[in-house]
Amino acid sequence: MKPCISNRKTAALTRVEVLVVVSIVAVLILIFLKKTESDIRTGRLESAEINCVNNLKQIGLAYRVWEENHGDKYPMQTSVTNGGTMELANGKNAWINFSVMSNELSTPKVLICPADMDKIAATNFTTDFNNSKISYFVGLNAIDNYPQTLLSGDDNFEISGVPAKSGLLELSTDAPISWAAARHKFYGNLGMADGSVQQATSSYLRQSVQQTGIATNRLAIP
Repeated sequence: MKPCISNRKTAALTRVEVLVVVSIVAVLILIFLKKTESDIRTGRLESAEINCVNNLKQIGLAYRVWEENHGDKYPMQTSVTNGGTMELANGKNAWINFSVMSNELSTPKVLICPADMDKIAATNFTTDFNNSKISYFVGLNAIDNYPQTLLSGDDNFEISGVPAKSGLLELSTDAPISWAAARHKFYGNLGMADGSVQQATSSYLRQSVQQTGIATNRLAIP
């Protein structure tokens, strides 16, 4: 019996078809890699924002513990002779307000926002501590009796589009203040005198300044 031999040709991909398939696979891989990279970046940003909020909560708690041991006043309203910074709170030395709370803060690491790429945490509160190791402003007018006064928060402000400089920042209720793009992408975090932390847009930031009950809000920018 003779074997059956088929006259049909075996179907095979042409060179053009192979190139098309390879191109499609390459595009799909590229899309997958970009999506993965985007997810990782988004995850990092969200993690940094959460850690920033946690930092400000710890800072707010440190203020509250400190005031309980100093006549219910924050360092900015307490004389230097009583362990505070009242005579030194001129806006140029924001670091000193945190330095007097070193026991309550425990570590200077909480003073750096994880999204702040321009600064690194200090190793201690003495020889390695200054304004360059801090990401958060000090609200010099913050008072426990006025819960909506600004106690602390991200310091990457812009005034009419110009970045705020280190030193004393005096804000009237109609100041054209906003967040810079860095850190939280035009968002920021505010620590209030009542210990709460608010995640704020630029619009909410301006609203918060208006609702403090103070005509001029004085902030020490590190």
